[in-house]
Amino acid sequence: MQTTSTTVQAPIGRAGARDDGFTSSNVGALLLGHCAGMLDLVGLPVWVGANLIGFYKFDPQKAGLLATVYLLCAVIASMLLAPRYGRSLTKTVTVVGYAVAALAFVALATFAGNDYPTMLVLHAIGGLGAGSALTMVDGTIGRSDNPHRMFAYAGVAVAVFGILVLGSGPAIIGKQGGTALWFVFAGVMGLAALVAVLAFPQVPAARQHPQGTTGRISRQVWFGIIGMSTLCMAHSMIFPFVERMGIDRGYSAGLVAGVLVSIGFANLVPSPLAAVLEKRLRPERAILGGTLFHMMLVLLVTQVSRLDVYMPVVAILTTPLLFMHTFLFGLMARLDPSGRSVAATPAMLMIGSAAGPALGGTLLVASGYSGLGIGVAAFGLLAAIFFSQIRGTR
Repeated sequence: MQTTSTTVQAPIGRAGARDDGFTSSNVGALLLGHCAGMLDLVGLPVWVGANLIGFYKFDPQKAGLLATVYLLCAVIASMLLAPRYGRSLTKTVTVVGYAVAALAFVALATFAGNDYPTMLVLHAIGGLGAGSALTMVDGTIGRSDNPHRMFAYAGVAVAVFGILVLGSGPAIIGKQGGTALWFVFAGVMGLAALVAVLAFPQVPAARQHPQGTTGRISRQVWFGIIGMSTLCMAHSMIFPFVERMGIDRGYSAGLVAGVLVSIGFANLVPSPLAAVLEKRLRPERAILGGTLFHMMLVLLVTQVSRLDVYMPVVAILTTPLLFMHTFLFGLMARLDPSGRSVAATPAMLMIGSAAGPALGGTLLVASGYSGLGIGVAAFGLLAAIFFSQIRGTR
């Protein structure tokens, strides 16, 4: 089994060969790995709202803290491994990381029960495993021949995955209990590990840096990293609680479940749209516009307690993030061809998301959904300020 990060050249003399040398099986392994690593972000309403709050009966603060521990440990793993991307055993880390995450979810289902300290430890272990694996996957996507388009494909895959998780999650919990959801999550991680064993690609050589070096990460990239971390914190302050928001407002469980499914279908749109507009829209404008639109949706759904607002707004709440993040990923891959900054995608996504559920749960307990929405919008505005500093990157 090949486990080293040696560089490869595209096959010669074969029509339509990719510059990065990836086969369709390699691409499939990367897309599945990305979906597994993004499980927490697409599944938070079911994970936190329907399961930890609805089934295990934890309050929003405690439920949010469990998700925060998972995300924080994923951040730690990514921050340790991303600077070493290209020098580490990429395939081995991916396989072992997802296998560890799978075992952590099996343990949650089999012997953790509702013992809170045990659940905290297992969430931490799962986050370390998934964060390590996703770092390798996203770094490899960043070295593909077109990172913007490849990440758009990954966005579509995550959207389809989200339909399955958000659509089936509440039904699984209702019929089989919350432990069954942990088995489903374990299956996702285990499948990602197995496919990585069979088809994870070798890492292509880094492209030439625009400024002739692959050394220091530029200010432009740092503005993107900090802005995306802040925006993800804002999103994860509210997203885990959209399911509870509907229930607390008196909407039926079936209606709320239907809205959660619609999130996945809505998420099928932004990534293909970003791929189509790759050469037609400046990335800086797409990034900033998507951020401001997201904050407008947050304020609307938290300040207006009406069903005809809740249903469409929650359905598209994540779409601006998927759209602008495709542009940001492609832009950062061009600005830092070494792949290190995009390998840190789990860190930039989850360092903010780690704090979000606990902070959002605290705000929700203290000031209700209205106060939560104002807090989310404030952090979103801060993210927009960072994004506005990215200039001159045609």
